[in-house]
Amino acid sequence: MWLFAMFDLPVDTRRARKRYTRFRKALLRAGFSKLQYSVYARFFPSEEASRAYRNALRAGVPPRGHVRFLSVTDHQFAKMEVILGGIEQEAERPPRQVELF
Repeated sequence: MWLFAMFDLPVDTRRARKRYTRFRKALLRAGFSKLQYSVYARFFPSEEASRAYRNALRAGVPPRGHVRFLSVTDHQFAKMEVILGGIEQEAERPPRQVELF
């Protein structure tokens, strides 16, 4: 399961820029990777596993901020086409699972 965070946050004042930076850094600390400007994603083993992160990030959305969270399955994510500079690229892969015995 991939969780996307897509956002438009105001940056018209110094305080708004600080809030934008704080939200973006919270995404990075939570393990999200930047896919595009204001589009971040992270792999989770299940929808339930992503819920705690989604709730914590929701609490940090700045006033006047517009944030969307979208969950897609790994199969749907793998169908994504990525074109960079006219050249097709491979989409990100989910991290390898660590087995503990």
